Amino acid sequence: MVDFKKTQYQLKSLCCDKHFEDQDWVLDSDCSCGPSLIQAVYKEKQLTIHNNHPGLYKFSDWLPIQKTLPGAGSPFTYKSEALAAHLGLTNLYITFSGYWPERGGDMKSGSFKECEAYCVNARGTEPKRKTLVVASAGNTARAFANVCSENKVPLLLCIPQDNIDALYFDHELDECVKVVAAASGGDYYDAIHISNVACSMPEYYAEGGAKNVARRDGMATTVYSAVTTIGEIPEYYFQAVGSGTGAIAAWEAVQRFKEDGRFGQNEMKLMVSQNEPFIPIKLAWDADSRAMLPLDDDEARKQVEEIDAKVLSNRKPPYGLIGGLYDALKATNGDVLTASNNAGKEAGDLFEKLEGIDIEPASAIALATLIDFVPNLNKDAVIMLNITGGGKMRFQKDHKIYFKKPDMIVPVDISDEEIVTILESLK
Repeated sequence: MVDFKKTQYQLKSLCCDKHFEDQDWVLDSDCSCGPSLIQAVYKEKQLTIHNNHPGLYKFSDWLPIQKTLPGAGSPFTYKSEALAAHLGLTNLYITFSGYWPERGGDMKSGSFKECEAYCVNARGTEPKRKTLVVASAGNTARAFANVCSENKVPLLLCIPQDNIDALYFDHELDECVKVVAAASGGDYYDAIHISNVACSMPEYYAEGGAKNVARRDGMATTVYSAVTTIGEIPEYYFQAVGSGTGAIAAWEAVQRFKEDGRFGQNEMKLMVSQNEPFIPIKLAWDADSRAMLPLDDDEARKQVEEIDAKVLSNRKPPYGLIGGLYDALKATNGDVLTASNNAGKEAGDLFEKLEGIDIEPASAIALATLIDFVPNLNKDAVIMLNITGGGKMRFQKDHKIYFKKPDMIVPVDISDEEIVTILESLK
């Protein structure tokens, strides 16, 4: 057992700068100045890498945690040669989260969502004897299911039935993990609605999504890895987004590194991408609207059916609230880019050919937008490409695979009372 000391930190509201202690699984401040995120403020202003701690916990100085859990992996960063040469770039760095044993990639869920799961479950302020609720379009569900199963943490997963194949594992899940699926034709928004109903019941509590500082700072480990490997803050950051929580986390990480003082003062432009035709963040950004634009439910579901990167299908992202994606993009002079399914497939094939591992459709969308954007870049610009998931095909080749079936299927458009009845039958 590694000797681990609880991380020293406080929380602050981004709307009024009020500081307070982290207790009772707090997800919001009690300020009255409007919807905003809260943020962790760490005692250690310079990041020390603790290589004696497992996986991502080596970045524990800037993680809001009270303990470590076994089995944690970590993102890793390397300087690209083949892909960089193909694109004519001299300083392209790839941060990879997934399964790639030859390079030390040991995330069994194949996604940076595993960073969230290991950090959230190490936060240590959760209510006792209750069940954690997580809504997901796929990757987050797989990560939390794996971590909670291995650590016997009661979990209710809410996921679209059409994405259920995302729940693959190298072992049977513990009975503490239950899965409720929004019936075929439903999407991530429908899964979120089921989770919200569950959290109105006394036996459940919300993981919190973007509001959970542990989720964001867990994902920030991608930037912690990149900056400490490169030795400076990158000029550009490319990532595909559904909610944009990972990009918000990246922005927050950069502010810490700027205060650290050893890695320069680059702001790091956030270049986030979406999978056409489902591009609600792009539409709001191009309209310079802090609020998301209206989107018909049926049209949204139709668009989600069409995209390959199903994990990018969030209709209600943390975009307009204080400290959300809109503010992050404004602060970094960033942009929202888009790519088609075909462009994503071509980019994914190119990455596997040149770098040697398969990547998830969302990661391929990020690469496709980088490829399109290359003419606008100085060839010597320092670029971080966040490959948020990869190695799925390799993992399934190397392991016997078990798929988790839904414990319950919830029809779309039924009443909340009917959803409660279905959830009560899981007890």
